[in-house]
Amino acid sequence: MTGTEQRPDARSVHRYEAPDYLSRYRSRRGGTTDAPATPEDDSTPLYLRRFRERASAPSDTGTVSYEGKTFTPALAEASRGKEVAAPVERRASEKIVCEISIIRHGITQGYSTDAGLTPMGGWQAHRRGHELARRFDHGDRVRLVCADTNRARQTADQLYNGVTDGLQMWGIDAEITEKEPIPELRNFGVWTPDGLRDVTSAFRQYQATNETLERLAVGDRPRWLVEIDRFYRTQLGGADPIQEWLTIPMMYFEPPAMCVRRFWRGFHRLITESTQPDGSLTHRRILAATHSGPMRAFATWAHGYDPGEPLNTEEIRIKMREGCRTAFVSYRNRVTEVNVPPPDEFPHWEA
Repeated sequence: MTGTEQRPDARSVHRYEAPDYLSRYRSRRGGTTDAPATPEDDSTPLYLRRFRERASAPSDTGTVSYEGKTFTPALAEASRGKEVAAPVERRASEKIVCEISIIRHGITQGYSTDAGLTPMGGWQAHRRGHELARRFDHGDRVRLVCADTNRARQTADQLYNGVTDGLQMWGIDAEITEKEPIPELRNFGVWTPDGLRDVTSAFRQYQATNETLERLAVGDRPRWLVEIDRFYRTQLGGADPIQEWLTIPMMYFEPPAMCVRRFWRGFHRLITESTQPDGSLTHRRILAATHSGPMRAFATWAHGYDPGEPLNTEEIRIKMREGCRTAFVSYRNRVTEVNVPPPDEFPHWEA
């Protein structure tokens, strides 16, 4: 090779024929090929042969069929994941009659008042609804409930919009009800001289009462005021007030166990209202928009440890088994089978 000659740059050489693996792939997909398809032999893994059979199967209706169900190609592609699913025979034996999704509200404008969602919070809730729509089956009827606060109601509104958009996009024939605020999903309460109030509402009363006492130079503080002051100072100091509520007995705060029972009482009521004379349910799915404190108490009760604060629009998933005596509760990649507290069983601690 002379000094003036240069070796051709491999990146500039045009390769006119496709690699062999690409030719075989194009052959299976029915596209333009540069080489004949290589017949499969016994050395091809079984899972790969079945995958190729499903991928190459003709579809006159534009849908994908799997285990007796049909999906649009877009839904089949979007819902693919690495989740380990139980075998068909196991799922049949579990006899799930109702699925409940407990969802925390989106990002709110603040907690000092009963504020609504920020634009980001609205987008989060819409996105969550859109994702949930992929789980629904044809003919499903979904009941949408929420806590009676601005942030929970607006979250439910956006969940409704997201589910509606998702059902249309994925081609699923299902329906969802308008939002319905129910008392069982409220945030945990604080006792005040005016009665039991939501922790956010109690904070407003705490601020007003504290300001009055400071202006009058009164030294003594009511006990409920001292306790809620300790709770919110924990938050202002950068610590975790919900963990304090879960682990330290508080005399004027609603106990975590009461929140868990209240949630179950609400779910029992919704299921009873949907039960038909033949035992079937008109609404096999429930979406519940609520608050992080009771959700965290619920997850702690189910799993036996505190899994941490739920993120905005994060979900606790409940699968009720036939008879509503046991259920599977999943949160942050952990699934626990629990005994469901009966609606008519409520201990009376005081004589």
